Amino acid sequence: MDADIDRLYREARIEGLKTSFVMELIRLDARGPMTITELAESVERTHSAMSQKVSAMRAAGLVRTVAGSDARSKRVTLTAKAKRVVGRLAAEWRATEAAVAELEAEVPYPLTRVVADIQEALGRKSFHDRIAERLAEDPAWR
Repeated sequence: MDADIDRLYREARIEGLKTSFVMELIRLDARGPMTITELAESVERTHSAMSQKVSAMRAAGLVRTVAGSDARSKRVTLTAKAKRVVGRLAAEWRATEAAVAELEAEVPYPLTRVVADIQEALGRKSFHDRIAERLAEDPAWR
């Protein structure tokens, strides 16, 4: 599904955008500049993960950071490049939500339930541990 969304961005000639950036860009557009901590909290991510994502978005020319209210914080703002496309990203987000709802209506088990069930199962045993157990049994891995 992400690959198909990425394809839409390429077809629309939106350069440097990763599907994983969209929520944060839309949030920054809606709420204005935020610190990395505020942005992380608003999308339920860790500060560390958001700091890495902000670095990647900055490298793509989509955000810039400026000094925050204290020496340790940085405020994240959209660049002109991001401001030019964020309306289109919000439209894609709405279209994607509608497409997911359409898919859920076509299958007997909602995709959102699948995700929740998988998260719960991974909480019991990580994907890493599941793979590592199989590899421990495979002589080709040793």
